[in-house]
Amino acid sequence: MRAIKPGQIAVFISLLMLILLLGIGGTALLARQLPPSDFRGVALLLLAVLLIYLSAFLVYRLFLLALPLREGEVAENSRDELVANVNILFYLLLFNSLIRTYFIPVPLQRLIYLALGARLGANTYSAGVLLDPPLTYIGSNTIIGHDAVIFAHVIEGARLELKAVHIGNTVTIGAKAVVMAGVQIGDNAIVSTGAVVTKDTQIAAGEVWGGVPARRLKAAQ
Repeated sequence: MRAIKPGQIAVFISLLMLILLLGIGGTALLARQLPPSDFRGVALLLLAVLLIYLSAFLVYRLFLLALPLREGEVAENSRDELVANVNILFYLLLFNSLIRTYFIPVPLQRLIYLALGARLGANTYSAGVLLDPPLTYIGSNTIIGHDAVIFAHVIEGARLELKAVHIGNTVTIGAKAVVMAGVQIGDNAIVSTGAVVTKDTQIAAGEVWGGVPARRLKAAQ
């Protein structure tokens, strides 16, 4: 794994300072509207946390709008490495606590993933973890089971590559399954509980896959 370079850390810290400025500044403005009470301090703290995260979503999406994550191998000391590593820092220091908690209801998790750039169709929910939302494309009426993990990055020693994951409509990803970078899953397919779908695997519509590594258990009918 490559080290995150000082310049990349500096870019993230600059964005973090902007997030804190927006969140705390917004809290200070709204504090004037709160009436005095015994719970005013608690209310201000909760408001500050909420506004900081909303500001983080906004700044993160604007950053990716200006410098999108691009699929392919990430060359060292390149623009793509800067974007990829700043993206990693956002997740390690801000968003990981949101997407890995069991306290946020699944419908609210959907809103968080949408805010982070995931493309989720209607009535699609994840009780698992989407580690790379901007590179995750999921159709409608699909369910990601409890503790399943979907990611769109490949780290092999010092090599880093980004590959989007595409999942169709009415797909079931079982609990604790792992779907790796570059995987494509067709409509109405099923990935069984605990399966590990290795990178670049293509699962056709209606197929059932399972096992470690995952293989086809049932062909489409």
